[in-house]
Amino acid sequence: MKSDLARPATWLAGYIADLPTPFDESGALDLAAFAKLCERQIEAGASAVVVGETAGEASTLTPAEHDSLVRTAVELAGRRGRVIAGAGSNSTSQAVDLTRRAETAGADAVLSVVPYYNKPMQSGISAHFEAIAASTTLPIILHDIPARTIRELSDDTLTRLAGSNRFIGLRDATGDVTRPMRLRPLLPNGFRLLSGDDATALAFIANGGDGCISTVSNIAPELCLTMFSSCRQGRLQTARYLQNRIAPLVAALSKENPAALKYALCLLGFMSPTTRLPLVELADAAKADVASAIAGIGDEDLACPIESWHDRRFPTGSAATS
Repeated sequence: MKSDLARPATWLAGYIADLPTPFDESGALDLAAFAKLCERQIEAGASAVVVGETAGEASTLTPAEHDSLVRTAVELAGRRGRVIAGAGSNSTSQAVDLTRRAETAGADAVLSVVPYYNKPMQSGISAHFEAIAASTTLPIILHDIPARTIRELSDDTLTRLAGSNRFIGLRDATGDVTRPMRLRPLLPNGFRLLSGDDATALAFIANGGDGCISTVSNIAPELCLTMFSSCRQGRLQTARYLQNRIAPLVAALSKENPAALKYALCLLGFMSPTTRLPLVELADAAKADVASAIAGIGDEDLACPIESWHDRRFPTGSAATS
């Protein structure tokens, strides 16, 4: 493990976007659009990006597609930012394989979720993550999201795993904003606690969290990073004001993530809204909610490309725009 990666306090903090995976209309990866999403985050000042995880529709990606996403992000980021590869599975052997492939593709760390569907006991969860750690030299960020996995990562299991320097952080999507205060005295110095829930992230950070692995920062990265720095500098009134500005968008995105995120980025001109089954595109009412939430933020915080995805597909004068 690289020495700087072993010190996550130097880079695993702030708002880090959980990037969606763009597909073209044939269903293939749109790596050009994906590269633009990566570049946008790095230009905004994010320390890292997350690739091929929840927002990235990881369960529908082939291993080769996952490799391509990681390599694209690594090549684009260079020395400017870290690449965290989603490498979770409810099969330990598959999680090990994804982790090894992420390492080969050049990822700086992996994000590994609690095994879903199988409903393992805590000792099984611990053994699962220990097997992954034994398979790689990459640092591992744990992901606790019981709304999707049914099983939680208990405080006891987390603190036991954190005793190994192979595990450097937690993405906590439980919505429990008291968890940083409860866990901090039990964890090694430098172990990073990041929210995985945009709706409660500010309170999580104010209670001692180190940042957020975020959906909404895909839409307004500069605003989210300013909110984080305001909170850290004690300017809580400013942070709360910014949180209130993005709250309608957070609510709209959370209802149907990542389809809503993809539609939002389509409106901003970054990508197609195409998803893979079993996900489908948003219904009209949900599209209206997303569009209204984006309009409420303001163009100055959204930095849209000059040429939108819609304009590239339907040039002025075509049947779709006439």
